Amino acid sequence: MLGVSLLLAQGILYFLTMATLFRARGRLGIGVFVCALGVMHFLETYLAAVFFIPMPFGLISPGSTIMFSGKLMMLLLFYIRMDAETVRQPIYGLLIGNLMIVVLAYLLRYMPAAVLEGRQPDLTFLDQMGVLMVWGTVLLFIDSIALILLYEKLGKSLTSSVFVRAFIGAACVLTFDQLGFYAALHWIADVPISALLGGWIAKMIAAVAYSAMLAVYLNYFERDETRVEPERLADVFDRLTYRQRYEDLLRKAGIDQLTGAKGRGEFETAGQIMLDQARAGRRELSLAMIDIDHFKLVNDGHGHVVGDEVLRNVAQTLLKSIRGEDSLFRYGGEEFALICEGLSHSGALALAERLRLAVLTTPQPAMLKDVTISIGVATFPRDAETLVDLVRHADANLYRAKQLGRNRVIGRADEAAG
Repeated sequence: MLGVSLLLAQGILYFLTMATLFRARGRLGIGVFVCALGVMHFLETYLAAVFFIPMPFGLISPGSTIMFSGKLMMLLLFYIRMDAETVRQPIYGLLIGNLMIVVLAYLLRYMPAAVLEGRQPDLTFLDQMGVLMVWGTVLLFIDSIALILLYEKLGKSLTSSVFVRAFIGAACVLTFDQLGFYAALHWIADVPISALLGGWIAKMIAAVAYSAMLAVYLNYFERDETRVEPERLADVFDRLTYRQRYEDLLRKAGIDQLTGAKGRGEFETAGQIMLDQARAGRRELSLAMIDIDHFKLVNDGHGHVVGDEVLRNVAQTLLKSIRGEDSLFRYGGEEFALICEGLSHSGALALAERLRLAVLTTPQPAMLKDVTISIGVATFPRDAETLVDLVRHADANLYRAKQLGRNRVIGRADEAAG
């Protein structure tokens, strides 16, 4: 009973201390809370590896049951009251910081250290702790994101109760964590199997206790400020994993997010610059307008998810098949524009034919039949002097390719391929 009482006291002390620091974030700054959250990671790992308390249901470690489970619930509190952009900072910080500790510790073995009497450094133990810290941090990284996503998912499909959402999410995530961390403990430290069941039961009790304390805290101390509306899981995941930063970068770079080709706005700007440079250098410039055949039937018959996959696959095939100096743009919908600097009309027709064959022979896993493209080609300066007229001319040839049965390349009236 003494061990149970001490564990309960530790859990309450942990939560009260961290919740107090979190509540005082307006006066002390959020950094105090985050530092307190991260500074105990070594002790958590150490206790989880070597310090166990015998219970009727097995061995348990306060490092895993109290500290790790508590840290996970603190990150959930952080998310509930703040947002995904803020909570991802300590999540990534813990991962990077602990990886750095392991690297620095590994380099110690190459340093000429003085041996003090009675104080021989145990680098083997340090190596074991390093592996466990990295593995534990990776699990924490996965656990944190999974817990937040489960919390939001349960708010959409089950209940608005903070306690129920937090407990079910924590129970699922801590079960996964117990299996993952015990596997490492057993491999490195030969921890007995009784620690697996004992640790799991203890973590389920911790999930109940921490979820209850979390619900009480939010209800009595930040009730008016708690966000209750669940967010879209895709939005939460994007922000937790910095994906939205990547998408913002793509937008700023003029890249179409779905296909990886450059966007329509970039075509208007870059196309005019390339045309001006071709005019100044008295060089030819060819434009190919590319359209996926019967794409509306793909969307109507297979759905937009399959349609997006086809678009992505075609674009990637085109990008892999063009020259390094060529520029591919998503012109709109299922239509692409390819600008080929310094390429004659006959050269552009040959390139377009290679693109047609590449798309035709590329497997489309979501489709039962081949996907084909039609291409219209026009070349500056013979076919047109301006970018608008060049597009109009290439579009007219594309329209002829479709009239003639699709899956072909059309250039000037006297030059065709496919």
